[in-house]
Amino acid sequence: MAGSTDPPGGSGKDDQVNFDDPLFVHPSDNTVTTIITIKLTGNENFRLWRSSMSRALKARNKLGFVDGTCNKSSVDESKKIKWDRANAVVCSWLLSSVSDSIYQSQAYSDIAEDVWNSLFETYNKSDGSVVFNIHQQINNFKQNGISLSDYFNRLDSLWKEFDGLTSLTECTCEAAVKQKDHSNLMKLMQFLSGLDDSYSQVKSHILLMEPLPSVKTAFSILSREESLQRNGSLGSLLSSQASSKSQSTAFNSRFNNKFNSNSSNKNKSQIVQCKNCGVKGHSIDKCYKIIGYPKDFKRKNDFNGQKSFSVNSVTTSSGSSSVSNSADSVGESEFHQLTKEQYIKFLQLINDKQVNEEASASANMAGTCLFQAFNSSVSNQKWIVDSGANQHMIASESLLHDTVDVSL
Repeated sequence: MAGSTDPPGGSGKDDQVNFDDPLFVHPSDNTVTTIITIKLTGNENFRLWRSSMSRALKARNKLGFVDGTCNKSSVDESKKIKWDRANAVVCSWLLSSVSDSIYQSQAYSDIAEDVWNSLFETYNKSDGSVVFNIHQQINNFKQNGISLSDYFNRLDSLWKEFDGLTSLTECTCEAAVKQKDHSNLMKLMQFLSGLDDSYSQVKSHILLMEPLPSVKTAFSILSREESLQRNGSLGSLLSSQASSKSQSTAFNSRFNNKFNSNSSNKNKSQIVQCKNCGVKGHSIDKCYKIIGYPKDFKRKNDFNGQKSFSVNSVTTSSGSSSVSNSADSVGESEFHQLTKEQYIKFLQLINDKQVNEEASASANMAGTCLFQAFNSSVSNQKWIVDSGANQHMIASESLLHDTVDVSL
């Protein structure tokens, strides 16, 4: 069209590049974009960094700027400006993915291919020491409590790095297949040897399989076992918590029942009154005056401000107690009640040696172990009731009726 002018830098038609052209720069591709997450720090991670960077550049169709297939001399003069722009973006991507110390040595390079080649010559060290170091890491690497997935992925990364350093020429012969099988067998042994002891049973099962599985198949089998162990631990924890909760509930229930029962018995004992003795707190079927006092029972009634001693039971010659339940037993007013001092003086009047010995023992125990005695000349053949005694004596066996020797 007459009078038309071309835009600066050449005709618009010649300057245009399509999406598949390496010179095309997407609006999202700029110098501050980070295309990989790993940073190059030196020899130890150069191969990992180089592999990641090559993959990222290939995805953006910019790998030619570092491998030499897209250099400035190979483009038309009208597109050299676009090449300079794309090269600057790639060069910025390379420099943003290295450590600060490496960046300082490469900051003055303007060509992406020069930066790439310089890093390769400096850090691509694949001598025997590097191979030995990786091989030692593989042999010494253990799970040590980390997850099975992290353990396998780390070990797989070391295997691939080692294979990259010691790769052989590819071939399709039968020997290549056997060599590959041998390599897979070594990886399986290395993988199994580093597992924790919790996988010992599954590991033994894998080693007995015929043929032996690949390392990835073994990882899949072990992953299922790890899942079962995790679920089993969770189930045990939930079961333990449920058991503790059940025990706590049962304890609270027993405690409440016992407390309510004690409260009920206490309230009941406050309103029950014995029809025999008139004392509150027990019924007639539990009255000690009928069924007999227990051996450790102590009366609490006072007589003239002093503790009294009474007897309501008859003893055999062997010392066992026999409770008098006859209807003609003496009443409360007929009981002979003595103080402690009177009781000791009374015993001193008895000439029987056995009675004197037992009385002396009773005095030494300060009235806690009392004896019952009977003397017809003193008490007119009346029983002396002492509810606190645990041993009983009489002056003569003739005062008893229907005696039985229980020592036999």
